[in-house]
Amino acid sequence: MEHAKALGIKALMTLVILYLVLGLGYQADFGDVFILTLLLGVISYIAGDLFILPKAGNLIATVSDFVLSFLIIWGFGLMLNISNDNLVSGALFSALLIALGEWMFHSYMAKNILHDSSKEI
Repeated sequence: MEHAKALGIKALMTLVILYLVLGLGYQADFGDVFILTLLLGVISYIAGDLFILPKAGNLIATVSDFVLSFLIIWGFGLMLNISNDNLVSGALFSALLIALGEWMFHSYMAKNILHDSSKEI
């Protein structure tokens, strides 16, 4: 149940950011934004939050989330032909906002999901 709640928080944060940037800024369909949210959420939760965060800490996990978010958003945007004008800028801005949210989300993960007080996050 803890993982479901964490995934829900992460999904809501990501959906809002992606809809504001890609949906409103680049006229991406809500369905595409939703699918991208699910894809990005599952991959970054497993890779960044469950694997990298406990081993390397918040800074490395946040940087990893930024890079992963940028690559997935940009690649998905290219595949869907989301307003190719300045797609790199939109992907960078989205990834930056997601990384800022992830910085705070990692504190929640450390306290409520990972339960590892021996590692400073």
